[in-house]
Amino acid sequence: MSDTPTSPAKPALDLATAGLLLLPPLVWAGNTVLGRVVADMVPPITLNFFRWLLAFVLLLPWSYPVLKPSSIVWAHWRRYGLMSLLGVGCYNSFQYLALHTSTPINVTLVAASVPVFMLVMGAVFYKQRISARQATGALLSIAGVVCVLGRGDWETLQKVQLVMGDIYVLIAVVCWAWYSWLVAQPVDPPEIRSNWMYFLTAQMVFGLLWSGLFTAAEWQFSDNPHIVWGWTLGASVLYVALGPALLAYRSWGLGIQRVGPTIAGFFANLTPLFAALLSTVTLGDVPHTYHVVAFMLIVGGIVVSSRKS
Repeated sequence: MSDTPTSPAKPALDLATAGLLLLPPLVWAGNTVLGRVVADMVPPITLNFFRWLLAFVLLLPWSYPVLKPSSIVWAHWRRYGLMSLLGVGCYNSFQYLALHTSTPINVTLVAASVPVFMLVMGAVFYKQRISARQATGALLSIAGVVCVLGRGDWETLQKVQLVMGDIYVLIAVVCWAWYSWLVAQPVDPPEIRSNWMYFLTAQMVFGLLWSGLFTAAEWQFSDNPHIVWGWTLGASVLYVALGPALLAYRSWGLGIQRVGPTIAGFFANLTPLFAALLSTVTLGDVPHTYHVVAFMLIVGGIVVSSRKS
């Protein structure tokens, strides 16, 4: 990693960029729900492979030029190989794996630490200064996440116990924070950087190799791996390919290019809140006061951390 500042100061957060960064946590919330629904239908790492394989096929008609033998992407295989390992190969594999062994409250609670990892990683490896606003924003956002996960009850949080699934999520969070900082580096060839389909395809072509390797290991060493084919699994794979794999990655990548990974990281804390809202819509749960309090804390953290001093 570089020891020098990576880019000029990012502009203040505007409405359009906020919209870009709001979309990924909404889609990720749906991804978490579906990952839980199909946990008994398909092995977790295999699900990740299906997701990216379908996304690659869907994008290929528009992005195939970047894969030609003469493409400049092959000269940068180390960068895209690393990015694909972190983003395509590891992040969702560990997340789906966690949903097999941990509870949703534990998974989302550990995942809420992503802004902290982005701040620390930026300070340690990229010489980015952590401002008082950013530190305050991180505390506010995490307080909001704790509020919604604990349902406004401290005793609920006291009963949470970390299991192996929580370790998987922690690994996923570290991978995602590192991936986001790599995306923020303006070192890609202009013809790839300026075309999001080329940029994502360059990652997916290497990511499918990683994911395929991990899937082969899963079927080799897991106990009784199986797939329950049906419309539920098919619709779920289609959603995770179109939503989290294409739409969310595009929005997230463009958002952190505009304002940097540190500010973008705070938006990830909206994922558990959106998950709670989706539960309200799908299960008929009535919103509670703690939902409002959590929303104010999380949004307050985003506003505080993204304002210019």
